[in-house]
Amino acid sequence: MTSQLETPGVEPEHKRTDKAQFVVCAVLAIVGTFLIVDAAQLTNSFAKVDPVGPRFFPFVIGAGLLICAIVFAIAIMRGSVGAAEEGEDIDLSEPSDWRTVGLLVAIFVATILLINPLGWAITGTFLFAAAATVLGNKHWVRNIAIGAVMAFGSFYIFYVGLGIPLPAGILDGIL
Repeated sequence: MTSQLETPGVEPEHKRTDKAQFVVCAVLAIVGTFLIVDAAQLTNSFAKVDPVGPRFFPFVIGAGLLICAIVFAIAIMRGSVGAAEEGEDIDLSEPSDWRTVGLLVAIFVATILLINPLGWAITGTFLFAAAATVLGNKHWVRNIAIGAVMAFGSFYIFYVGLGIPLPAGILDGIL
């Protein structure tokens, strides 16, 4: 029986090993090793009531990353390659849209600078609305409304649901 890539009577092409994929293996191994070494240095002083302790999850995640690195390296050596992009809807003959990239970077920098004085609710609204507008949505009022719902909603999810206070900024005392 022949596979989809083989043609009867034609010898299959020699599979090449893509050595660049080994960089991903190395990064996985480095991060996994870092997690395990760092977890070994954790003390149980702040989590005495926790039966699992603070080391368990970093050890599990580090070991998982090391196992993934090994399995991925073996797959690469056996000639396994990722599937080629089929559904990407871009024209490679067109130049990059550096204006959009620059505007998105400017929005993120403005968010970083404004989050403490204005607070997350206002800055988040600006972030979501401005990013949607830069990416092509021309409904500015709807962008602001959706951004406000997302920003205020995430503010309360973090504050009430998770107990993590986000900066309130000029709305301190109101939110």
